[in-house]
Amino acid sequence: MKILVVCQYYQPEPFRVSDICTALVQAGHEVTVVTGTPNYPEGEIYPGYEGAAHRDEVLDGVRVHRCPIHPRKQGAVHRFWNYYSFVVASRRYLAGLREEVDVVFVNQLSPVMMAEGALAWAKRHGKPCVLYCLDLWPESLIAGGIRSGSLAYRVFLSISRRIYRSADRILVTSRGFFPYFREVLGMDDGALRYLPQYAEAQFDSVPPVEAHPAPLAFLFAGNIGEAQSVETIVEAARLLKEDTRVRFHIVGDGVRLEACRALAEGLPNITFYGRRDITEMPDFYARADAMLVTLKDSGAISGTLPGKVQSYLAAGRAIVGAAGGETAAVVADAACGLCGPAEDAAALAANVRALAEDPALLRQYGEQARAYYRENFRKDAFLQKLIQALEDACR
Repeated sequence: MKILVVCQYYQPEPFRVSDICTALVQAGHEVTVVTGTPNYPEGEIYPGYEGAAHRDEVLDGVRVHRCPIHPRKQGAVHRFWNYYSFVVASRRYLAGLREEVDVVFVNQLSPVMMAEGALAWAKRHGKPCVLYCLDLWPESLIAGGIRSGSLAYRVFLSISRRIYRSADRILVTSRGFFPYFREVLGMDDGALRYLPQYAEAQFDSVPPVEAHPAPLAFLFAGNIGEAQSVETIVEAARLLKEDTRVRFHIVGDGVRLEACRALAEGLPNITFYGRRDITEMPDFYARADAMLVTLKDSGAISGTLPGKVQSYLAAGRAIVGAAGGETAAVVADAACGLCGPAEDAAALAANVRALAEDPALLRQYGEQARAYYRENFRKDAFLQKLIQALEDACR
């Protein structure tokens, strides 16, 4: 197949879409990507990509075009300018694209509007469009502070309905998304297919947990945004600041990083490392005894299964969570850790303390995590289902 992929984010930004496109090429397909100038998550254009640098390039066999966009920077104004600058730039570029394409694939993170140009191109050229929904809109706005029922929410609800209903196929990363599409977006379940994310190959080779002297290392890795509620980890660390058996490690960047650092000031048991390249992450995982996942207590956000969960499972690490919905269900189904309610720092602290009191559980949970990953979230199974969905759309 000749596949046109549209996603605002692409390498060197830390998203799986780059790995997916490379794998599609390795499977014998031709892939062209339309993306933005890299600036996530720090909010500034990556060094070396200023101006027209790397506007068109080939990466691992994937042809990539980068549309010039406004960087995210800080604050809601810059973020929405960033969002809509990609909408405008990608539509402009795609309007002049004259390639032979069998199917359009949108890797839809935030914002949902990143699909606008792809849908317009597909309609104009009579090609099917498959949308992979990783961030649920407009629910994601609630996690960012916009009230349900407000004018802004209603506007983006209308936009989201139009975009989702315009796609020929929708793939969702979480079973928890089905009720939202049905009840809020007014769409039939028949339009949806469940396609959970996978972990990059390097995490599946992280060595098992080894017994070592205290303190035990509890690691959070990933975006530090509104939806992730990393503040819950900081408050749990505060509750455990006298417990020398445990230490918290936060690797990642995002709009809430500085606020979390300020909240943690003076705490001796928590360390922030900022953003690290994905090639460094297996080493962080290898030094961790257990992994942390937290989410905001917000409606359909609870239905999200963050991609970090698959990486945690693949690495064979126990998971300690403060999250409900799909994340809690997976942790329970895999019997790979302990999960309390979203934003409940006391419950998170209690679960961390429980593992500190019985560290033998860490290896057991870790083994069960990796076994569950290999049974449910393998990359080869993901690719097989994705390719099948694209081929079905072509037919």
